[in-house]
Amino acid sequence: MMLPALTLWQREMVRFVRQRDRVVGALVTPVVFWLLLGAGLGRSFQTEQGHGFLEYFFTGTIVMILLFTAIFSTISVIEDRREGFLQGVLVAPVGRFAIVMGKLLGGASLAVLQGALFLLLAPVAGVRIGLVALPGLLVAMFLVSFALTGLGFLIAWQLNSAQGFHAIMNLFLIPMWLLSGSLFPSSGAHRWMAWVMKVNPLTYGVTAIRAGLYGQPMPLGALTVTAVFAVVMLGLSLCAAQRTTAGDLQ
Repeated sequence: MMLPALTLWQREMVRFVRQRDRVVGALVTPVVFWLLLGAGLGRSFQTEQGHGFLEYFFTGTIVMILLFTAIFSTISVIEDRREGFLQGVLVAPVGRFAIVMGKLLGGASLAVLQGALFLLLAPVAGVRIGLVALPGLLVAMFLVSFALTGLGFLIAWQLNSAQGFHAIMNLFLIPMWLLSGSLFPSSGAHRWMAWVMKVNPLTYGVTAIRAGLYGQPMPLGALTVTAVFAVVMLGLSLCAAQRTTAGDLQ
């Protein structure tokens, strides 16, 4: 079971190395947003802890990188179906669990890798990451990446159009990121928006990553919700992969 999953994981790594433009889309674009918004709102935004916007938005930029990487890695499901590679994998003597796990592990690994590269800019934001807190931070980043990749896989598996995938991304995934505490805290939001942020599972992933950045004890509740989010996305992705879509018959 694990050999096919690791093979698909390796394919994702090789594809990433050969498609350098994905680095620009998933890493450079969030960095530009972070610098522009951080510089523009730096003096007009301050949290209760005294953090400026450049420092506060650092966590949100990490989650944005994880989200963008998940989107770029799971859109390959639509491309693989169009090129016939996915149909070849489906008729092979390989379980659907291995297929799903390979795609999710590949996307999550790439997301954590690019997020870790962005951590090198932490001193610019005034964030000092301790070596003791780094393992917990990487675990939180991996859980968020795995969950987002699973969500992207769930959406991409049922679509045959990359344009449709991007439309759903703009309608669903980006607002999910905006209402996760990545761009602004829930304390200053309207009551109904604060409630939406509380039921948003990504909010707890942002909380866990922010705690890891400052070397604070990892909130058990936030980490648990993020882990449950990842497991649920794995289960839903597996259920979706059990069904044959119209694109698989073409």
